[in-house]
Amino acid sequence: MPDPSTVLPALPAPTAQAERLIELGVHEIAGLSADEVRAFAAAAEGDGALLAVHPDRAPASALAPLLRRDGKPGFVVVDMPDVDAFTPCGVELPEAPLYLVTGVDRGDHLANRSPEEALPALTGKDRTPLVLTEGIHWLLQQPEALERNRCFMTVGSRLRKPDGRLDARTPAIWISNGTGRDGRERRDAPKVGWCWWNNRHTWLGFASATGRGA
Repeated sequence: MPDPSTVLPALPAPTAQAERLIELGVHEIAGLSADEVRAFAAAAEGDGALLAVHPDRAPASALAPLLRRDGKPGFVVVDMPDVDAFTPCGVELPEAPLYLVTGVDRGDHLANRSPEEALPALTGKDRTPLVLTEGIHWLLQQPEALERNRCFMTVGSRLRKPDGRLDARTPAIWISNGTGRDGRERRDAPKVGWCWWNNRHTWLGFASATGRGA
């Protein structure tokens, strides 16, 4: 269950989320018409659910720059040029260009656990970790879900190496401090980056959901 001390306001209705995606041009990235997005949202059942575009249609590299915080656009860290190769792992997405994600939670109560420790804690409660693009979609609709010291990982996305092993990096979304290769001009911007599978961070929760459906 979500930590009651960190429950965020309900997401907008799917129809309002559809208009937001259209405003941002996400439908064009996905090769969909505005009418297709509106029709899906109008037929959707589940206020409070997140409207998401399948990552095969709208990858993280295309969505991250659409994020905004204090007027600054989001970005992917320079040492993650393979961000779109982090694909769903251990989770099944609907085979549809558009789908709904229910019961989204930031997972603040799991902060200071490593991904290795947090994942079984989520699945043991019948929750499914968000994939990276779902985390970005959430922040496109609800930017206030990203707060300093309360950011999140999306461990439903992993990179599998050619030899079959999983890369030790795990995707996360947080707020840049404008240091290092980020550049001072990016201070306070939303940042898509990665953390090690076995490392703990006090300021990173683990975003999850109760389910997905088309």
